[in-house]
Amino acid sequence: MNERIIELTEINPNDFFGAQNSTISQLKTYFPKIKIVARGNKLKIYGEPEILDEFEKRVGMLIKYYMKYNKLDENVIERLITSTGKEDKSQSGKVSDVLVHGVSGKQIKAQTENQRKMVSLMTKNDMLFAVGPAGTGKTYTAVALAVRALKEKEVRRIILTRPAVESGENLGFLPGDLKEKLDPYMQPLYDALRDMIPHERLESHLEKGIIQIAPLAFMRGRTLDNAFVILDEAQNTTHAQMKMFLTRMGVHAKFIITGDPGQIDLPRKQISGLKQALLALKDINGIAQVYLDDKDVVRHRLIKKIIKAYKSIETE
Repeated sequence: MNERIIELTEINPNDFFGAQNSTISQLKTYFPKIKIVARGNKLKIYGEPEILDEFEKRVGMLIKYYMKYNKLDENVIERLITSTGKEDKSQSGKVSDVLVHGVSGKQIKAQTENQRKMVSLMTKNDMLFAVGPAGTGKTYTAVALAVRALKEKEVRRIILTRPAVESGENLGFLPGDLKEKLDPYMQPLYDALRDMIPHERLESHLEKGIIQIAPLAFMRGRTLDNAFVILDEAQNTTHAQMKMFLTRMGVHAKFIITGDPGQIDLPRKQISGLKQALLALKDINGIAQVYLDDKDVVRHRLIKKIIKAYKSIETE
């Protein structure tokens, strides 16, 4: 009897094998002549070569589906195991507006008109400025676009960066080394990624450098090619920092710059690099701009009212 080993990488075996190994039990009903043993993240299979070939092919289809949609259920397993091998396009029309399937198969979509405009503009341009107040989903939508590009192999890596400027706080007083000090500051980026990529895969991507999260100063001297790059909180860049960042763009790269000109944490006399860039680059072909507002707020219903209240104060 022949033995083969199928190893699951970047996948939580508990999620893939199912509760009480329900996926394995279902596979056994379709392949009764194969002995299947699940150990950790490995499947050991025993049987005749021809049947093992078919089994590996079908498990490969299940893995591919799981990597895309981050979930498996009985109906999906049955469909893929019994299919003729042609791609099932029955769902394609229904989910065309889905940017990425997040953890547990959560469908992540652009939810507002301006978020959908972000998606549309990124298909036609290599650089996009997405500007608007907190809660409008500009960073979340940007990260979803980056994850989609990585999954579809349009880019080889994702780079997420922020200028390390504190809003009334001082990083120097926080305990720990540089990474430990900066990780809380980068938390919104981690949070978005954790919504979209299962834990094991995300940790693997971070470890391999496929996904990189770093302060803006770390971008100096680099050429960012074959990458989807997001500069978040760009209102806190200086003129020199913004120019440095924009000139890092390499071949086959996509850049999204997000920011809120109403929340600048720079010293009072320092001009925001974001404001300068929006003016200087507005007429360049290949660079687009989208402005989000309180109509795009997708957080708590009170956020819209808070933004309006502050807007009335700031315009007085």
